[in-house]
Amino acid sequence: MRPSQHTVLIVDDSAVDRRLASGLLEKDGGFQLLLATNGRDAIDMLKQHAVDLVLTDLQMDEMDGLQLVETVRADFPLTPVILMTARGSEEIAVQALEKGAASYVAKRRLPQELLEIVHQVIDSSDENRTQSRLMHRMTRNEFSFVLNNDLSMVHSLCKYLQHTSRCVRLADEVDRLRVGIAVEEAMLNALYHGNLEVSSDLKESDPNLFEETARQRCHEEPYLHRRLFVDVSLSRDEARYVIRDEGPGFDPSKLPDPCDLENLEKPSGRGILLMRSFMDEISFNDKGNQVTLVKKGTTEE
Repeated sequence: MRPSQHTVLIVDDSAVDRRLASGLLEKDGGFQLLLATNGRDAIDMLKQHAVDLVLTDLQMDEMDGLQLVETVRADFPLTPVILMTARGSEEIAVQALEKGAASYVAKRRLPQELLEIVHQVIDSSDENRTQSRLMHRMTRNEFSFVLNNDLSMVHSLCKYLQHTSRCVRLADEVDRLRVGIAVEEAMLNALYHGNLEVSSDLKESDPNLFEETARQRCHEEPYLHRRLFVDVSLSRDEARYVIRDEGPGFDPSKLPDPCDLENLEKPSGRGILLMRSFMDEISFNDKGNQVTLVKKGTTEE
């Protein structure tokens, strides 16, 4: 096994879905895969193997995905869980995100989105595990960034924010990972939908055209000179992130409810659902081009 490989445990009682998920990850070449048919088998494997990520279905016999999320959060707190959601499991998916899951992907969109989401969660998790103990001694930190429409810089800043958030008293490393993912989703929304005005509908219908349109607009007017503004305030008691773009904005009151069963699997609701599930507060300005995310620290030292 190459040193760069990560071990992913796929949990699903459907042999067809296990083959689909494992086949997609095998093509990437960066993963060692373990397979389980239900939550109880998954827990046994977690006790026997060093697992970097759990990818699980929600509706299973013996132990379902929601119970598995709760058990992993309690007994294996450094191991993030991604949900695979199917029609009919939407309410359980929302509960699982609230209980500790790191992200989710709709089964019908596995070919288009699985690798991107797995890499996002693993990259954030790796960043958490390699941080310096020094960050725990920081008591307060405030800083601001102004970025051009550069996706690589957005990802770089997200990793830096993961690093600095260690001064905040959060429940555990999974909680810190979830905050990082929420902030990244907010920044990607500001870049793609705010500054570049690329619609989520295009991502659902043609992901490649979505990315190509975004790349082209990075070099075209009126998108070329728009910037992202990120203001961060960290203390032992709270993490506050304010992210503003220079796009035309939108009416926040017309934002579809991502928890609505009809919207859960749509790309347009994914980022908002994760932000609302992982943060204590989320609010938009009247223009809709600025979002504020707040995570409260725990009271325990």
